[in-house]
Amino acid sequence: MKTTRAAAVLSVAAVIMSMSAMAADPTISGVMIQQRWPWSRLVDIDYLLTCEPGQSMDITVSLYNGDDLLDVPQASFSSGLYGVQRGAGRIVWDPSKTAYTNDGFLPELRVALTPALSPLYMIVDLTKSAGEAGQIEYVYEAGLTNGFWGAWVRNPVTNAGTVVESVIWTGVTTNEIYKTDKLVLRRISAGASTIGESKVAVTLSRDFYAGVYQVTQAQWAQVSGTNPSQFVDPTNPVDKVTYNIIRGLTNSIPAIDWPETGALVLPSSFLGLLRAKTGLSEFDLPTEAQWEYACRAGTTTAFNNGKTSGSSNDHMNELGWWNGNSESTTHPVGQKMPNAWGLYDMHGNVREWCLDWWIDPLVVGGADPDGPESGIHRVHRGSYYSQSAGSCSSEYRWRDPPTYNAVSQGFRLVMTLP
Repeated sequence: MKTTRAAAVLSVAAVIMSMSAMAADPTISGVMIQQRWPWSRLVDIDYLLTCEPGQSMDITVSLYNGDDLLDVPQASFSSGLYGVQRGAGRIVWDPSKTAYTNDGFLPELRVALTPALSPLYMIVDLTKSAGEAGQIEYVYEAGLTNGFWGAWVRNPVTNAGTVVESVIWTGVTTNEIYKTDKLVLRRISAGASTIGESKVAVTLSRDFYAGVYQVTQAQWAQVSGTNPSQFVDPTNPVDKVTYNIIRGLTNSIPAIDWPETGALVLPSSFLGLLRAKTGLSEFDLPTEAQWEYACRAGTTTAFNNGKTSGSSNDHMNELGWWNGNSESTTHPVGQKMPNAWGLYDMHGNVREWCLDWWIDPLVVGGADPDGPESGIHRVHRGSYYSQSAGSCSSEYRWRDPPTYNAVSQGFRLVMTLP
């Protein structure tokens, strides 16, 4: 059939998949596909996921025309794909992002949905090219807790006495390859929190991966072939990097101006080079809301160790590098206590650029906030090695022009899922 106004309802295929490694195999049933014609070309793929309570599943989509597998880019699918809980779900397919538009015939369109447990970590090998064997690995909770990846900890943090449920990989700190040749990112589930000193409510509707470490000098060099840092050490965070060097300039060609130009980056920028090298076009800086959500990791206290007792100095000596313990220099990443989601150095060492323009005095809240439409300064978070402990708290905000070049400036990568 043809995906035109004559075909509002597409043919139906229910594909039930299972995973024998699980105690109760997840299944997908009741798959229905329907185009929103005539008001839209978008196609809704509705399904019912059956799995254990609390399990988080990722859904892989395969589209067929009869027995022929269609070459459909992952970017043409959105929502209902990642971190899915049991119950009804919906995936949206945009044929306009594929070769199968209204000019293409798909007489026997069907879909196969495959559920799989969501990974805890993603590892990207920077020494390999996009698509090369072994370029991307995933770490799953079962493999981690069975000792396949070294040391791990369950529920490492309590928030004012309440356990923050999490499993983290502490063994990532024992091999420098994860700070030099490879990037390690932790899967962060969608959810709600508050950000900023004014406790503005935000909701993040999509899972994302966040770098376990601040980007190191070795990782920067693997991508760009350079090292701009003043405090030279391969496992220290890269410093003296501007927002513009990371993403591109507002007056470049093409213009790069979050949020107006969205995820677009200059091909010659660090992110442009990283995306080309890895084939992962979702790599970017975090929004301010993503940064604080990831930093807090389910805590509501000023510091992400979740403790309500002790001074700011005590917390910072445990969590990061500040002017009371740094000896006026940055330090190798991953030497202090991680937060409840296994992220290191979110308090101190170097400040971390965020996507957002600065707005004073409040942060922008709501659902998936992109920040102000324009501004003079960009936001950075996390404080750095020569600042007081109080300025290293989860909600503390900084601002500087995107051209700002200082030894205090670094960043952390995120990759937001569709």
